[in-house]
Amino acid sequence: MNADILLKQIEFIKEIDKIKYIERKTKLFNSDRRENDAEHSWHLAMMALVLAEHANEDIDILKVIKMVLIHDIVEIDSGDIFFYDADNGHNNTEAELKAAKRIFGILPAEQAEELINIWLEFEDAETAEARFAKSLDRFEPLLQNYSNKGGTWQEFDVSHDMVYGMKRIIKDGSSSIWQYAEKFINDSVDQGYLKRD
Repeated sequence: MNADILLKQIEFIKEIDKIKYIERKTKLFNSDRRENDAEHSWHLAMMALVLAEHANEDIDILKVIKMVLIHDIVEIDSGDIFFYDADNGHNNTEAELKAAKRIFGILPAEQAEELINIWLEFEDAETAEARFAKSLDRFEPLLQNYSNKGGTWQEFDVSHDMVYGMKRIIKDGSSSIWQYAEKFINDSVDQGYLKRD
């Protein structure tokens, strides 16, 4: 056993515990409590397992699970940017890359490189796995907001066009999940959860 490798891995495990304290804007299903990043990542991993058959392309499910488990770890340093933030456009790539290098860099070099590369692959959304992982990342908050009768959409005055524009990427990873999501978006307007522009 290499004690130095183990110590680095344990330090990383201790560091990523901080993700449990990163509060998101979306709330748990049928709840007033905001979700944290750890809960979100776990939920996406379970969604990946359960919904894998709906991916548009053949996928490496283990890689998808790795992506969704690590995709928000960078927010330990960079913080969570609200998905519909008009000023930042949910785009904090430079700060997030710096965070990825620092946090994953705690690990032994080979593991650090693997996780940074998987994180970058998710961000670029150019592979089948990344497209499917992104579709799940966009789908989960939609379900949460619908369950909360508009939830953060109403709280932050988010319109139908904003939701539709940000969620249509779901179809790149799963056209069947997108069809379902699109019905939820339209029904949200009918129910008064989302307003038309």
